[in-house]
Amino acid sequence: MNFNEVLMEARNELTTLDKHLIDVLEISRPPSIEYAKQLAKVISKLSPLLGNMIEFSTVDLLNKADWNGEGKWIRQDPGFPDALFKSDTVVPNPGIEIKAWFPLATEITARFRDSVTIFEKDNIDMALIAWLPENVIWGKPQIIDTLVVSGKSVAKARDTHYHRPPDYLVFEPEDTSNRTANLQQTNTNGYKLQTDKCSLAEAKEVVNSWGEDQKEYSPLPKYQSLLRTLYGQFVYRLDTNYAKIDRIEHKEIEAFKQKVLSSKFKGKTIKSWADILSSGNETLLEEALSTII
Repeated sequence: MNFNEVLMEARNELTTLDKHLIDVLEISRPPSIEYAKQLAKVISKLSPLLGNMIEFSTVDLLNKADWNGEGKWIRQDPGFPDALFKSDTVVPNPGIEIKAWFPLATEITARFRDSVTIFEKDNIDMALIAWLPENVIWGKPQIIDTLVVSGKSVAKARDTHYHRPPDYLVFEPEDTSNRTANLQQTNTNGYKLQTDKCSLAEAKEVVNSWGEDQKEYSPLPKYQSLLRTLYGQFVYRLDTNYAKIDRIEHKEIEAFKQKVLSSKFKGKTIKSWADILSSGNETLLEEALSTII
């Protein structure tokens, strides 16, 4: 097997997980409508915990497949990617970065900040796993659907979307290759120009002086040096919302999002459930919750 074959088989395994229950915890059935209403308000707070649990479960599920004795999936925490196929014969080792999505939330809040340079060999995929409690707000976590795409494609879509000098700058991580593995930096960051504190026109003049061939984003040190010179001349702020998966305009992710939100779950589309739970309409909420408890 080569790394492409391993990733293809892993994709097949992960995309057949629809309706799979994750037996790591179970939310008790609400004893009353009032209890259910309160639970509906806080259920999304389980998402970070479930994200970690889904990573554990995914690695376990992948290891149940037959890999011809050529390696084993391990979870890296901390480390990148989340799941790595550790092998002496399949080189480079393929991996999967796992992102959990709770589709009753307002958006896909998981972030994808890793530098495109890490994906140079295209041996790392990203898995976006949508989950809900099996009864909307109670029961065991259930996988609704899974998307697996090239991690490189996600990083490139992110950089293309955000890179708008001088208005917006994307910075690569510093060179930390001499540090130990746990101290190496892999994340990019985004910075927004503060036009109330400096001149946009002057900043544009600087960028225009680079020439047309310098407008396209590049992670290479020479281009990053241009961006840092711009950053040093004008006022920028760190964008704390940078790299949210829901905002990078990746075509396959956008199509997957619409597919999940339009799918039926316990008598309604998932988008309908999300709208009802966030509507503030007590009557509508009680009517909907009464159908699942």
